[in-house]
Amino acid sequence: MTFLEMQEMYDGIVKRFNKIELQDWKAEGAMIELSKQVGELAKQVMIKEKYYALTGEVTDVDERLGNEMADVIAQVMRLASYYQIDLEKAFIEAREDEDRYLVSRGV
Repeated sequence: MTFLEMQEMYDGIVKRFNKIELQDWKAEGAMIELSKQVGELAKQVMIKEKYYALTGEVTDVDERLGNEMADVIAQVMRLASYYQIDLEKAFIEAREDEDRYLVSRGV
């Protein structure tokens, strides 16, 4: 699946969610959800790295880590869609900027 196909897939999910939510999510709603999802991701990292004194083995932590990472990406995609930003293009351009900077530093 290409990045564009992933974006289109998620745009379809968002349209379906909009039918059952109390209101369409604007940037503020997406940012709140992004913050929530980053918190959920942090929790899974804390579990994975054994910061919490949990009893028993947590067997699906890797699956939950992946799910939370995907949720974070989805909310960034939602913001990009809201602001009509070509996220794939922005990603590539940002990495190219980093590469030029690193080359200028001799690395």
